[in-house]
Amino acid sequence: MSRTNLIALHGVAGAAALLTIVTFWVSALTAELALSTAGVVAVRTAILYAVPVLVIAMIAAGASGARLAGRSKALAILAKRRRMALAAANGLLVLVPSVVFLGLRAQAGHIDATFAIVQIVELSAGAFNIALLALNMKAGMAMRARRVRVGKVVG
Repeated sequence: MSRTNLIALHGVAGAAALLTIVTFWVSALTAELALSTAGVVAVRTAILYAVPVLVIAMIAAGASGARLAGRSKALAILAKRRRMALAAANGLLVLVPSVVFLGLRAQAGHIDATFAIVQIVELSAGAFNIALLALNMKAGMAMRARRVRVGKVVG
């Protein structure tokens, strides 16, 4: 794959991952604050079924980013790697298990204190990942802008 295509893939995958997490987060919060129990069940079920989209986007963003970065020791790239590692760990260890738990629990009609506690944990972890991915997107766009200014863009 050409570097230009890899850059495009990375941007699209990163944006898709961030947009998906934001959509999940806003939908879950809105459902909890404004919808009936049936609405919460519908939102939680939709999020559960949409998790593969997020996983694929995160894998594509991480893999393409790693390929683009190569062995670079640039501070901006090292920071992006650290944030991506944190986001991936948070996603695998907190977000995905929480989404599965909440989706299955909602489908079973068990929207109780345990559901609320896990949802608070999930919303907090989701906000953390939104912040990490937004910082990575900002850094990536700044790196791209620097390359454009110095005329290094291959296109």
